[in-house]
Amino acid sequence: MTPPPTRSVYLGTDFYRARVAQLQRAAGEAGLDGLLVLNPANLMWATGFFHIPNERPLGLYLPADGAPILLVPFLEKENAQESWIEEIRWYLEYPGEIPAEVWMVGQLAGGRIGVDAASYNTFQAMAAAKTGLRLDSTVSRLRFVKTAAEIELTRVAAAYADAGLEIARQAVADGLRRGITELDVVQLVQAETTARMKRELADLVNFYRGAVALTAHAGPRGALPHGQPGPVAIQPGDTLIVGIGVKVGGYHAESGCTFVVGEPTAEQRRCLEATWACDAAALAALQPGVPCSAVNEAAWASLRDAGYGEFIRHRIGHGMGVEGHEAPWLSPGDDTPARPGMVFSNEPGIYRPGIDGYRIIDSMVVTAQGAERLSSYLATHGPDDRIISI
Repeated sequence: MTPPPTRSVYLGTDFYRARVAQLQRAAGEAGLDGLLVLNPANLMWATGFFHIPNERPLGLYLPADGAPILLVPFLEKENAQESWIEEIRWYLEYPGEIPAEVWMVGQLAGGRIGVDAASYNTFQAMAAAKTGLRLDSTVSRLRFVKTAAEIELTRVAAAYADAGLEIARQAVADGLRRGITELDVVQLVQAETTARMKRELADLVNFYRGAVALTAHAGPRGALPHGQPGPVAIQPGDTLIVGIGVKVGGYHAESGCTFVVGEPTAEQRRCLEATWACDAAALAALQPGVPCSAVNEAAWASLRDAGYGEFIRHRIGHGMGVEGHEAPWLSPGDDTPARPGMVFSNEPGIYRPGIDGYRIIDSMVVTAQGAERLSSYLATHGPDDRIISI
């Protein structure tokens, strides 16, 4: 039997050439001679050169007029040469007698250079070598709004995350009699989802830290939003939070569900309903022009009205793209207006210390008409379907 064809998810050289041209136009319009991109995520977003970030800085120089230049440590030279960018310059090693970032600005023609990211001390040293240097947020701002191609990759990633929740639920249902732990769930979902992606996708872009990441927390451990999964047995009566992040083509999506193992108590049912109502409130509030902070407040108000305000532990969501967590934030203090093409997580949470926790996760995209779910598990499995019978 012929295996099904694999799907390419790399956005392609033409896509990234157009993106670099967009940044170069922005640099010229800002009166700059060029942009120096040092933030690893910004560099990957701009070029499609997905690499392993570490202490050795990489730089991308985008002159307002001319060909882009990659500035890399020597050990990345061959990797960089496989990219579509033709001009590669390299330094030997970090930290080096001359700091890499200072060496980079010394390579650049022109005086008025924008740089996207640098510590205070690094910026001071760079500015001493290039007096026209200034901080510039062009790349970060352009990352806020995703293209149709990026949104499609996010949708595909969300579908794999949804499928991972199906695997998790079945694993718990099958494993309760013999015993199953949080770590068992994590390992099964990672292994099966990754294997499926390898079968179906031609190029697992940015795979170095794995395409699938997840957490599983049972019972009272569910009250720890960022607790580590452990060899903890999942028991009848527990809540079980499973949150899954998947990246496809370098782009992230999330899906997550809180299951109840066995017949839920009345209070467990109320918590399931309250988080689902909160998800709906955030989705309804996420309209073009609405400040991100107002979306968060609408979601939090839903939980407070249900009587769970004291159990809120985090914002309702965060931006997603080439990073799993990136700006803008659905959070107090971020008044960025929502715009079509922005992608966010939607993460209602109730955390009752010493008792249990409830978190569900949708991925959402802003459209001209409002918000749309990119993930589908929660929409097709309401609170009554989140019960694992025993």
